[in-house]
Amino acid sequence: MDTKKKITTPLVYAVCIATIGSLQFGYNTGVINAPEKIIRKFFNKTLSERSGRAVSQELLTSLWSLSVAIFSVGGMIGSFSVSLFVNRFGRRNSMLLVNVLAFTGGLLMAFSKAAKAVEMLIIGRFVIGVFCGLCTGFVPMYISEVSPTSVRGAFGTLNQLGIVVGILVAQIFGLEAIMGTEGLWPMLLGFTVLPAIVQCIGLIFCPESPRFLLINKMEEEKAQAVLQKLRGDRDVSQDIQEMKEESAKMSQEKKATVPELFRSPNYRQAIIIAIMLQLSQQLSGINAVFYYSTGIFERAGITQPVYATIGAGVVNTVFTVVSLFLVERAGRRTLHLIGLGGMAVCAAIMTVALALKDIVDWIRYISIVATFGFVALFEIGPGPIPWFIVAELFSQGPRPAAMAVAGCSNWTSNFLVGMLFPYAEKLCGSYVFLIFLVFLVIFFVFTFFKVPETKGRTFEDISRGFEGRGGNTPSSPQKTPMVEMDKAAV
Repeated sequence: MDTKKKITTPLVYAVCIATIGSLQFGYNTGVINAPEKIIRKFFNKTLSERSGRAVSQELLTSLWSLSVAIFSVGGMIGSFSVSLFVNRFGRRNSMLLVNVLAFTGGLLMAFSKAAKAVEMLIIGRFVIGVFCGLCTGFVPMYISEVSPTSVRGAFGTLNQLGIVVGILVAQIFGLEAIMGTEGLWPMLLGFTVLPAIVQCIGLIFCPESPRFLLINKMEEEKAQAVLQKLRGDRDVSQDIQEMKEESAKMSQEKKATVPELFRSPNYRQAIIIAIMLQLSQQLSGINAVFYYSTGIFERAGITQPVYATIGAGVVNTVFTVVSLFLVERAGRRTLHLIGLGGMAVCAAIMTVALALKDIVDWIRYISIVATFGFVALFEIGPGPIPWFIVAELFSQGPRPAAMAVAGCSNWTSNFLVGMLFPYAEKLCGSYVFLIFLVFLVIFFVFTFFKVPETKGRTFEDISRGFEGRGGNTPSSPQKTPMVEMDKAAV
């Protein structure tokens, strides 16, 4: 793709509408935290009235844990189902269709209190989790396929921006002054229906991915028309030629299934990189930092730690925007290394600060700085980059399967961290960040030696680089045109 392509209104519109799916993921990740006590009270009252006897604290805790964890279980299932949708319905139509899940999940949660049904809330969380899991595959894939090479990384970062904005909106809406009350919490959970409506209307006016049209559907005229609209230029011959070359390669390859990604030496290195990058996001300790942040802020004398946590959400958002402007200048690999290395330093500082908090009074302020630094550095690299670099590493054919594997890896590790962290924290106390420090060092070393730079490179070029390492010409293990060609051929 030509690096001189300009940014057009139709391109920005398509990317922004797609990013609503990311916002939904962020919102539904963060929305359940603020009304925890109120929802527990709802569980207690509903089940007590139904059974006629008091409900044990163990059962209430189990139901609450299930309500939180079932979202990740749904996400695992949804993320692993990405290829089933995008290869059959296309990228845009898949995003449109799965909003049925957003409506269903949102309405189940919104009416759970009126129906006095704990089950409706839990099922609603599961359904919305499936929807969000699908979105984590659809959104970065669509954005990468409609964007010119020169801005593919910047637009890819918008996926993460949507997530952090969604989390921030959920934190703000969850305040008692807004919807975090006993009367309005169903509306807080059901609010997810509104962005679903907006996205459904907006997607009607979005084009299908030109790569899907040409490579998968063999509809060159439609693909050319879409490219001309997105690029604002009648001459899109270079884009078309690149896709044709990719399609030709794909026709010579067999279908890239999930098992094939691991079996073939041409895909194996690429899929391992994809999985490791996703693990570097979830095992970096970012969730642990947010878990600890309230206590850190309280010890620093902040009377309303919830607002400090929202402040961390603002830092999240601001530095995602910073990453958006840096990713096409510094490169994906460089930013990921900076993020991992900086987070490792902050993790070490936080460990020392937490260990000395009762001995050295002023060190509490150091812990606050380290906390915000950790969050900021996460959004520079490990936050946004794993989502869109997977789409860059694979070509049209294997890309859906690769996105499914990568997304499922992210959701699974997220689920495991959420389940195991409380036990690790209980066992290690303030030294729990040493665990994440070890992971950060491992991921830094892996990224330094194994992850290629994809900035400014076409899918074909990236794929060719993996071919050289894999040794087999047609089905490069790397993630770009090679893999994509595989699926397009099918």
